[in-house]
Amino acid sequence: MRGRTLVMILYLTFLMVPIYWLVNMSLKTNQEITTGLTLWPHRITFENYRTIFTDPSWYGGYINSLTYVAINTVISVGLALPAAYAFSRYRFLGDKHLFFWLLSNRMAPPAVFALPFFNLYSAVGLFDTPWAVALAHCLFNVPLAVWILEGFMSGVPREIDETAAIDGYSFPRFFVRIFMPLIASGIGVAAFFCFMFSWVELLLARTLTSVNAKPIAATMTRTVSASGMDWGLLAAAGVLTIVPGALVIWFVRNYIAKGFALGRV
Repeated sequence: MRGRTLVMILYLTFLMVPIYWLVNMSLKTNQEITTGLTLWPHRITFENYRTIFTDPSWYGGYINSLTYVAINTVISVGLALPAAYAFSRYRFLGDKHLFFWLLSNRMAPPAVFALPFFNLYSAVGLFDTPWAVALAHCLFNVPLAVWILEGFMSGVPREIDETAAIDGYSFPRFFVRIFMPLIASGIGVAAFFCFMFSWVELLLARTLTSVNAKPIAATMTRTVSASGMDWGLLAAAGVLTIVPGALVIWFVRNYIAKGFALGRV
């Protein structure tokens, strides 16, 4: 038992060291960061955070990122719900091939689609808007959400659908008032994975934006100035970038295991 506890403590320490070091650097000046190794700030400063919250190019990046991530999550889950229900409840010609084709889109690297999306969105006027990134991420998140939700829906007995139909429920009313509450944990897990992919994805987000919709990830790659790298500011931005993901994980922490098992646990 003591051996297991020791291993767990060492593992958690190993995981927390990079986060601690990021917070540590965010509270230092660049001079202290570059002059030597210190385990904690000798003189704590919040100037790096003040810069982020007062500079439009920084806090605007967070707003842009949250905007297209929210749009993408809503669209992806909204499209995946009826698609997953169809795969779960019906058998039709080519259903397995179609399901595999959806997953094959998720397997492709984003770099494959960067140029086609850039050309298409430039032509239709969507370039440099949150919608451009949100719709591009749907190509990867919709298949993932369908995959997760289909597993949760398959765990719900078909008799519930039949009983609701006998009781006079229309399909939309049954789906919203009865079926969706039964798979609420699956919807939360699917939304979590869609959020995380869209939040951390950089290539498409940077390729499809330039100024007005530039995400925080792209802003963080441009912290080099004539005086060198602004390490403290970059660390503070990194700390604030972790916060949304940590909050989402906190709210769905009880359902993540089910998500990895596709709802069959």
